Amino acid sequence: MFSKEESRRLREEFWTSFGKSFPRKWVLYDTKLKGFSFKFHFDNRTALVALDLEDDLEHRIKYWEKLVALKSILLDDYLPEATYDEEYFLENKKEISRIYVRLEQKVSIHNKNSWQDVMVFFNLHMSLFEAFFEEYKEVIEG
Repeated sequence: MFSKEESRRLREEFWTSFGKSFPRKWVLYDTKLKGFSFKFHFDNRTALVALDLEDDLEHRIKYWEKLVALKSILLDDYLPEATYDEEYFLENKKEISRIYVRLEQKVSIHNKNSWQDVMVFFNLHMSLFEAFFEEYKEVIEG
C-alpha cells in the first residue's frame, strides 16, 4: 500500500516523465468546442485515452450525433478498438458521453515497470484521436 503522499508523488513523477518522453502540446481541453475534451487517464487498474462530452445535454446530443455519424471512419481509419459509450458515469457519478480506448493489459500508476507501455499507448492513441479530430472538426462543429 502507498500513502496518499507516496501515491501523489508517483502520479506527479509519471506525468512529468511522460511530458519529457513525449514532449508535445496535446489538444486536450483546447478544442474550441464547449464541453468537448480529450483526456488521459491512468490509475491503479487501467489506462485509457478518451474523448469526453461533458456539457449540457443539448451540446452533448449535438456532438454525440455527429460522432456517431463518423463512427465507421473513426473505427476503420483511426482507432478500431474505440468504445462508444453514450451514457458513461464518472467516479463522482456525473454522467457524460465518452469515446475511449483502454489499454488491454494490467497496469498501475504505482508500478513503474508499466509506465513505458502506458506512455507509448498514450502517445500513439491520443495522436490518432487528435488526427481524427483535426480532420473532422468542421463536421463535428457543424
